[in-house]
Amino acid sequence: MAQMGLLGFLFSLLVLVTISSPRSVCGNAEVESLMELKSSLDPENRFLRSWTKDGNPCSGLFEGVACNEHQKVANITLQGKGLSGKISPAVAELKCLSGLYLHYNNLSGGIPREISNLTELAELYLDFNSLSGEIPSEIGNLASLQVLQLCCNQLTGSIPNQMGSLKRLAVIALQHNRLTGAIPASLGNLETLKMLNLSFNSLFGPIPTKVANIQSLETLNVRNNSLSGVAPPTLKRLNGEFHGENNPNLCGIGFPELRVCTPFDIDKVNVDGTGPVGPNMDNTAPKINPESANFRLHCNQTHCTNPTGIPRTAFVAVVITVTIAMTGTIFLVIFRYRRKKQKIGSISDPSDGRLSTDQAKEFYSRSASPLVTVEYCSGWDPLGDGRKGNSFFSEYSSNYRFNMEEIESATQYFSEVNLLGRSKFSAVYRGVLRDGSVVAIRSFNVTSCKSEEAEFVKGLNLLFSLRHENLVRLRGFCCSRSRGECFLIYDFVPKGNLSRYLDLEDGINHQVLDWSKRVAIISGIAEGIGYLHSSEADKPALVHQNISVEKILIDQQFNPLISDSGLPKILADDIVFSALKVSAAMGYLAPEYISTGRFTEKSDIYAFGVIVLQVLSGKCNILTNSMRLAANSSRFEDFIDPNLNGEFSESEATKLAELALNCTHELPDERPTMKQVIGELSNLPTSS
Repeated sequence: MAQMGLLGFLFSLLVLVTISSPRSVCGNAEVESLMELKSSLDPENRFLRSWTKDGNPCSGLFEGVACNEHQKVANITLQGKGLSGKISPAVAELKCLSGLYLHYNNLSGGIPREISNLTELAELYLDFNSLSGEIPSEIGNLASLQVLQLCCNQLTGSIPNQMGSLKRLAVIALQHNRLTGAIPASLGNLETLKMLNLSFNSLFGPIPTKVANIQSLETLNVRNNSLSGVAPPTLKRLNGEFHGENNPNLCGIGFPELRVCTPFDIDKVNVDGTGPVGPNMDNTAPKINPESANFRLHCNQTHCTNPTGIPRTAFVAVVITVTIAMTGTIFLVIFRYRRKKQKIGSISDPSDGRLSTDQAKEFYSRSASPLVTVEYCSGWDPLGDGRKGNSFFSEYSSNYRFNMEEIESATQYFSEVNLLGRSKFSAVYRGVLRDGSVVAIRSFNVTSCKSEEAEFVKGLNLLFSLRHENLVRLRGFCCSRSRGECFLIYDFVPKGNLSRYLDLEDGINHQVLDWSKRVAIISGIAEGIGYLHSSEADKPALVHQNISVEKILIDQQFNPLISDSGLPKILADDIVFSALKVSAAMGYLAPEYISTGRFTEKSDIYAFGVIVLQVLSGKCNILTNSMRLAANSSRFEDFIDPNLNGEFSESEATKLAELALNCTHELPDERPTMKQVIGELSNLPTSS
């Protein structure tokens, strides 16, 4: 009996362990749903190759997929991945999904109605795509939804009344679509709503008083629509975070961006509380509150009293005359001010890395996404989580930290027009800051960065310590939890990288670097590398690891600036190694790296020697035995760029060729130090 009891206990324990242990999702309905979703989002299988039907989504191998403690898919994070398909209804089978992040892609088609089955979904980001069709009314079933980001698509139709049942919503972003109809009064039921952005649509009718009265509301943006009526005065409590401009038929009292209401506007508010709602000012309007204009009309069913005793026509005439006079005066002041600013702005040359004030304002005119403001208003610390004792943040927070609003606005929401380049792990955008200065903004997915926060911060600290006239200056950084990205903001270098001036076809339609510029560029690169290799009070000696002509940028005066200095200090090892494979294929990788796997100052010097030969020859792929022999024997016709047409110093060319050959010696100990290189460059012979 004792044995039977023991066996029973063990069997019960086994059953309990089996039930309580997390079970793999392999082969279940979630894998099937993910595969359907993959084929729809990425029909050409270009970006989601890690999603395989025999894989485990919770293993960490499915890109962008994260699971909860029960081994169920909880988040899909695929923003900015280049996806160009559609959203499959199969997503509705991921019952535990709490976050769906598909923004900044090029998805088309509609929002599937089946998405309403995701009752645990808290954050839905579909913004910055090419989605079309109507917002499904079934979206009102997403009881857990807190953030709804649908902006910058091609959505049509009206805003569903059912959206007013989403009691947990804090953010609604529907701007830059093609929505029509009135703003649903049901949105006034959203007691936790902080931000409502409906700008740049074709909405008409009044602003519902019920919406304006939401106590938690912090921002309301309805600009660039066809709204009409009187803005509720309760919106004044938003302290400038109400934006209603460019709605010609919308007026208000005490709102600088709106025209002041006149008696004519009050007349349009009917005695029964209705008013015009459409672009044609018909009287099929939903009811609005006549008291919302701060004018209390004492009306019965047929007449209004005139408490001032002034004849109504005389009062109207005075109001019209004063309004016209004030408008004319304001217009004249603005006109003179704009003319003055244009004269000042015309002196500024954008090529010097700064736009005029007016140019910057025009470039910077688009407002930030609602999500961004929520993040930073709530005091979110993207790296330190409020740990104020961190010495890095105490030193650099105020001067070097940007927020996502500045990054998005500077790049015009990461417009392809501003894209300067893209690799497997990063992208570089041209941007314009509020002060008009032009910058280059490099983005990284957080998975490309050091996994240990302390190491990342230490590396970032090092990057900010680098200051030299031949290094590209790092101006700041930003990390965004919502996008899952970090950004480095550098000075913009206007003339591109050095590779643009190589491999020119006989110099036709291209700018050929003259000899003096080539010598100056070589000397500047050496000075920059020498600074990196030196140990100073505020920085340790540093090896660049990945110097190439693509990493040498040329400024307005044709000075060379080395980019990406110290970058490996903040990037994950596999990302650094991936970049090195490209460097090796181009001939910059020193031969000893194959056996040692280590970078030293001598490996930087090897890459410098390759660059010297490239600058001399005007060619990218030139480090061959024949080139070495030509340089060694001073056969100038075989290694000097023919686009120079013989206009170069033979003595300087001989010395530079010798220096390049020494720097690219197979044995690292035979290569000079960068201090020796700089010394030799300063003593170049000048006779031809």
